[in-house]
Amino acid sequence: MSYAQGVFPRILMVLPLVAFSLAAQPKSIQILDEELNRNYSALKKADPAPYFLAYQMIEQEASAVTATLGTLQSSTTGKSRSLEVSVRVGEPKLDNYRQIRGDRPQFSAAISMPLEDEPNAIRRRLWLETDRVFRSAAQRLINIKTNQQVKLEGDDKSGDFSSAPPVVKFETVAPLKFDKRIWEERARKWSAYFANKPEVLSSNVIVVGQREVKTLVNTEGTKLHHGRLYARILISARGKAGDGMNLTASETFEAEDMSRLPDEKTVQAAVEKVYQKLAALLKSPLAEPYTGPAILSGKAAGVFFHEIFGHRIEGHRQKDESEGQTFTKMVGQKILPDFLSVKMDPTLHRLANTDLYGWYGFDDEGVEARPVSVVKAGVLENFLLSRSPINGFPVSNGHGRKQAGAEVVARQSNLVVESSKSVTNAELRKALIEEVKKQNKPYGLYFEEVTSGFTITSRRGLQAFSVAPVMVYKVFADGRPDQLVRGSDIVGTPLTSFSKIALTSNETTVFNGYCGAESGQVPVSAASPALLVSEIEISLRERSQERPPYLERPPGPTISAGGLK
Repeated sequence: MSYAQGVFPRILMVLPLVAFSLAAQPKSIQILDEELNRNYSALKKADPAPYFLAYQMIEQEASAVTATLGTLQSSTTGKSRSLEVSVRVGEPKLDNYRQIRGDRPQFSAAISMPLEDEPNAIRRRLWLETDRVFRSAAQRLINIKTNQQVKLEGDDKSGDFSSAPPVVKFETVAPLKFDKRIWEERARKWSAYFANKPEVLSSNVIVVGQREVKTLVNTEGTKLHHGRLYARILISARGKAGDGMNLTASETFEAEDMSRLPDEKTVQAAVEKVYQKLAALLKSPLAEPYTGPAILSGKAAGVFFHEIFGHRIEGHRQKDESEGQTFTKMVGQKILPDFLSVKMDPTLHRLANTDLYGWYGFDDEGVEARPVSVVKAGVLENFLLSRSPINGFPVSNGHGRKQAGAEVVARQSNLVVESSKSVTNAELRKALIEEVKKQNKPYGLYFEEVTSGFTITSRRGLQAFSVAPVMVYKVFADGRPDQLVRGSDIVGTPLTSFSKIALTSNETTVFNGYCGAESGQVPVSAASPALLVSEIEISLRERSQERPPYLERPPGPTISAGGLK
C-alpha cells in the first residue's frame, strides 16, 4: 500500500480530529500500519472478532556510568526496540480487558524487535505476536462472559473502552548526546571524595542519559511517532550507626537532556552535602514515637501528596471492587482545605526553576496530554483517566501510562499543589512554634527530606500510607537549636491527614522520581509548597541487629589536587 493511495485519503476523512506535524512519516510507521491493516482485515472474520487493534514500538537508548571511590565501576551503552500489541475483542461496553474482582488482564509483553526498519523482519514479529495476543484475548472474553453468569455486577456500570480522536503526528526526537569520556572522568572525580571518609561503607555516583521513542498505530487512524530525552545524576552514600541501623544519604539532579544538568561545581557541592548528611545522621539520636504539629518541606509535601492522594484519584481504582475507593463517591465534595487546589499537568516541562520528569506529549494510548484540575479550592472535580471509562467520566484525559511490557492504567504525571493561604518560610516556622506551645508539646518536627513511600489502596488492607523521611529535625519552642533525629516513618490515613493541613509556604519546590504501580515504573514529578500540619504521626522504623563491620577499615588513599594516590 502506498502512502498516496492508501493512507492519505483516510487522513483527509478525519482531518478535523487530526493534529499534523511537518516531520516526514517514518518508515517504521508505514511498516506497522500496513501490517496492522492486513492482520485486522483477517481477524475481522474470526469469532469473536476484534473491534480494535493497536501496535506500539518502543525504542530505548541509554548510556550510563557508575563510579565509586574514584574508580569506574561500570560504563554501558545500549539500544533496544520492543513491540506491544493490543487486541480488543467483543465491544467497547464489554471486552477482554474487563477486570474481574482484582484480576487484572495481562496480554502485553515487551517483544524484542529489530533495531533496523527491515520490513520482513518486523512483519514476522507483528504477525506472530498479534496471533498470540488475539488467542489470549478471545479466551479471556469467554471467561469474562461465563463469570458474569455466576458473579454479582460491580457498582460501576461503565464500559471497558472509550473513543478517542485519531492523531497523526511525527515528531523529530533529538539524538542522545552522552560523551562517555567526559562523564567517566567527572564521575571518578566526584566519587573520589568518599574514598577517605571512614563513616562511608559504600557510595556511588551514577550518571545516566536516556532517549525514548514511541511509535503507535491503531485501527482508529492514529499514527504517532514521538519521544523524549532523560538525564539524571544520582549521588548516594551508605553507613551503619552503632545500634545497627542502616542509613543512606543521597542527592539527585534530573533534567530534560544532558546539556541541562548542573555544572561540575554544583555537583561537587552536592557530593559534599551527601557526606555531611550521612555523617550527621550517624551521630544523631533515634526518633521517638510522636503525634503533634510539623512542617513538611516542599519536596516532602510533594511525596506526601503523591502517595496519599495521587494514587487514590487514579481512574482504574474507582471501578475496581477490590480497591478501597476512598474518593470514588466524593466528586463535588470537599476533601482538602479550601485554600488548596491540585492539578496534574503533563504538559509542564519546568516549574520552580526545575526540569520536571513527569511530562509527555501523548500518553501510551495515543491521547494528547492535557492539564487536569483534580481539586479546586478543596473540592474534588476529576480523576486521572485512561481510555477505560468510569462512572461519570466517559473519556480519557491523557493519563494512560505504563512501562514497556505492562498494560496501561491511569497514572500520575506532574502533580502540582497550589495554595491561596501562604506565608514566608520564616512565618511558617513561627506558626509551627506557636502550634507547639498551644498543644503543650515538647517540640514540633520539620521534615526536610524524604526518599520514598507507599500507600495501601486495597480493601483487603488498612487504608493507610507510610512515607520514609531522611532528614527530620525536632524544633523546640524554647529557642534551642533544632535537633536531627533518625529512624522514623510518617504514617496515617488520608482523610484524617488532609484535615490537619493548616497553612503553606509561598515557595514551591519539586521532587522528581519514578513511581512503581500496576503498570510498572513511570517518571513523575510532584511540586508543592511546604505544609504546616497541626498533627502528624511518626512510627519507629525497623533496624538491623547487625553491628558495624568488625574488621578495621583498610588504609585509605590520600587525595591531592591531582586526584587519588
